Amino acid sequence: MSFREALRYLDGHINLEARAGSFEGLSLDSMRSLMDLSGDPHRAFRSIHVTGTNGKGSTATMISRLLQAQGLRVGRYSSPHLSSITERIEIDGEPVSRELFGEEVLALAAVAELSAYPASYFELLTATAYRLFAAEAVEVAVVEVGVLGRFDATNVIDADVAVLTNIGRDHTTGEGDWRRDIAGEKAGIAKPNSTFVVGETDPDLLDIFEGEGAASVLVAERDFELLLDQPAVGGRLVDIRTARGLYEDVFVSVHGAHQAANAAIALTATEEFFDAALPDDVVSEAFGELTLPGRVEVVAKEPIIVLDGAHNPEAAHALEQTLGAAFGAANPRVFVLATLEPRDPADFIADVGIGQGDYVVSTSVRSPRSIAAERIAEAASAAGATAEAASGVDDALERAKILAGVEGIVIVTGSLYVVGEARDDLL
Repeated sequence: MSFREALRYLDGHINLEARAGSFEGLSLDSMRSLMDLSGDPHRAFRSIHVTGTNGKGSTATMISRLLQAQGLRVGRYSSPHLSSITERIEIDGEPVSRELFGEEVLALAAVAELSAYPASYFELLTATAYRLFAAEAVEVAVVEVGVLGRFDATNVIDADVAVLTNIGRDHTTGEGDWRRDIAGEKAGIAKPNSTFVVGETDPDLLDIFEGEGAASVLVAERDFELLLDQPAVGGRLVDIRTARGLYEDVFVSVHGAHQAANAAIALTATEEFFDAALPDDVVSEAFGELTLPGRVEVVAKEPIIVLDGAHNPEAAHALEQTLGAAFGAANPRVFVLATLEPRDPADFIADVGIGQGDYVVSTSVRSPRSIAAERIAEAASAAGATAEAASGVDDALERAKILAGVEGIVIVTGSLYVVGEARDDLL
């Protein structure tokens, strides 16, 4: 099966990622069947499982880099992707080839025909990742949850370490005691033999995390914490206390205080995997050479162009704080903005701090949930910004660069879709 044929095969199955939070009736039956028919490839490697409303991609990348710096062969499974679906399945930091991806999807298709359960797009993709990790003899896989945790397709693994970054309002109506409901679902990745590393600090949720039955539970600000976090040229300078040691003057080569918090979680999780503190040079290598595509990623200067896939309130607030701390001197600010249903673009505009003196060039993206550029521009104008709509991401970028001039900053945000299209255009 060629790469294009593999994509067509996957696209012929229901894609829960495109259903904007409608996840009733989830079950692991289909995924367990695919694994059983494949010879249980998910048991061929050790694993670290990562969930959370925000930051799980960054945290998983940090964990992967720490493991690689220790000399292990590391697989990483993530979602969604920015440019190519092969980005979701990495081995030692490199996406698998299109050829290998197509071959494995072909092999899986034959297996899936034997299953009594219909498989979704995400289940097939997850099964492909696990089969590839086993075939390529990875020693440990860092696996990101797709949605929630307990009934996510990834949760057939029994991870050595389970990680929860935080609890936010994404994929929920916000009705009832939604924080406890979400926490309970995400905590479902913790297994009896695992260590559960929790970045969420809400004390009202602690009983949920500790009641899931993990072998041990480490909680941020109790068992590990940031002692120092300050901006530095090109990133952050941090001191991190863990249950196993103190790491001082560590340079983390990405922007944002939220990334410093993610670094503390990642370092703690990796220590627990090894059951030991990490050498200082390993931590310095992994964090000092870190890149996070689409997460406050600087891709150009004069004007500065920043790509960030923020798309929910917590991520938008984090971006607002990061822009002020790291790029406050750049003026004017020009936002290339695209958002997706069911979110209200006015809410995102308020959350990211767009207002008087800012420019917005709105656009739409290649998604059936893309909100019309004109609607986004109207919301930006109502917030006090100078706004206009563009016909596509490439046109929006060209217009934004003109408005920013050499001393301004262009911020591409609102969804990973717009970031992916912009990244393809710019790099």
